[in-house]
Amino acid sequence: MLVPSPKWLDTGNNAWQLAAATFVGMQSIPGLAVLYGGYVKQKWAINSAFMCFYAFASVLVVWVLFDYNMAFGEQWFPFLGKPGPAMSASFTLGQATIPAAAAGMPDLTFPMATLVFFQFVFAAITVIILAGSVLGRMNFTAWVIFCPVWMTLVYTVGAFSIWGGGWLAGMGVADFSGGYVIHLAAGSSGFVAAYMVGPRLQADRDNFPPNSILVTLIGAGILWLGWNGFNGGDPYFANADAGAAITPGAGYVNGWGAVIIGIAAGIIPWLSMNRLQKTRLMMKVDDTLGVFSTHGIAGLTGGLLVGILACPDMLMYIGTDKEAPGVSITGLLYGDPGTQLLLQLEGAAFIIVYNVIATFIILKVISIFVPLRMDEATLLVGDDAVHGETAYAIGVDSD
Repeated sequence: MLVPSPKWLDTGNNAWQLAAATFVGMQSIPGLAVLYGGYVKQKWAINSAFMCFYAFASVLVVWVLFDYNMAFGEQWFPFLGKPGPAMSASFTLGQATIPAAAAGMPDLTFPMATLVFFQFVFAAITVIILAGSVLGRMNFTAWVIFCPVWMTLVYTVGAFSIWGGGWLAGMGVADFSGGYVIHLAAGSSGFVAAYMVGPRLQADRDNFPPNSILVTLIGAGILWLGWNGFNGGDPYFANADAGAAITPGAGYVNGWGAVIIGIAAGIIPWLSMNRLQKTRLMMKVDDTLGVFSTHGIAGLTGGLLVGILACPDMLMYIGTDKEAPGVSITGLLYGDPGTQLLLQLEGAAFIIVYNVIATFIILKVISIFVPLRMDEATLLVGDDAVHGETAYAIGVDSD
């Protein structure tokens, strides 16, 4: 007698995880590729989209070779898992588990292949968000080297520390869906990368009109709906908590908390982008799409507000007896004395400091072998000089 799957596999949970992962993947390809391609000056549309496509592809290669296990495998150091491939039949078809974090969650009911894919799309979008800081001038060869190296040496550390059962998770730092691991990391590293690579041509900084607002809005819409997978898939089950969606407190804040975080996320990053990043000091760094504010400051804001607004009634996992009341987080407004807020601050500090230092070192080493910035002649031309392509072949003979 043949059966389609082992007894531990729940087809509903497996289907939801695969669907959620696909939604997240679409945020990168085509979501951010389209958003970046439409938002930049016409001469950089192809280069910006290509940076997204390359990042997505290169991350997948190193992810299955060794990065997945560095982020979610057996503990090697308090901040890192043991590197190793995630490709054998026994591994990919076996029951999913996150060894260092397994004690704090129910048994997962889908295969490792699903978990590897789900976490891959989160990893890929992080470096693609980072790309928004260096659009319009980073040498593509340097980008080719940077993506897999940054993923291996930087992203895996934050992911294991918070999501893989590492030391920050053990302390109690909470990041349900990437406010720290993805957005704060991308904002911190992106700002350093923008400084290291150097600015765009002054003419581009002074006049950088989007080549297609409509295309940009399409990308933004894909991102918006893609977040249903981003946050909804993070409980690892198609449970009640999967419908509570707001990064990074999806499983921790109720609807009122979501509204408050939404208001703060609209105001604080806007002030950062339009006031702080416009100061003479901050303008020395050419952060093309303001990733420092739109992701770094936004992720920091959300992460800290979890320490204030987390509601203990928002159960990520339901307990079955008095000894196991469930998994939840309690914030300042619900009776916590401030412990969680302090933990959130400590977690943010680690992500910022590590990302800044590690990204600086990586780019410094890369710069020894290849220039980080394109030469002036290439910067004047854009896509045609870099890739031999143009975004819109207007006025070109079709013969």
